[in-house]
Amino acid sequence: MKPENENFFEKVYQVARLIPVGRVTSYGAIAKYLGAARSARMVGWAMNASHNMEDIPAHRVVNKAGLLTGKHHFDGTNLMQQLLEGEGIIIKNLQIVNLDNYFWDPFIELQADI
Repeated sequence: MKPENENFFEKVYQVARLIPVGRVTSYGAIAKYLGAARSARMVGWAMNASHNMEDIPAHRVVNKAGLLTGKHHFDGTNLMQQLLEGEGIIIKNLQIVNLDNYFWDPFIELQADI
């Protein structure tokens, strides 16, 4: 089972690397794009496992409501929020304000790659 998880994680990382600066996506959107719509939690595990990988912008992956649910996996008190705000994303009470303005849907944006 471990090699399958590693392969899935790498696919998650490939998508995450494509999230543009100043945009976010959700765990579920990545899972849907990868053809595993019910695997949002596994996408979250992949993001958690990427905390030492500098080329993975894990801070750009949030829950479907725009909540910074992965914030406790980042060093520092508010690092995830600070990184997102540094990219121009507005956050209030640990939630992205006007999520639709920042949401990047890989299923739509990467449609040509399916």
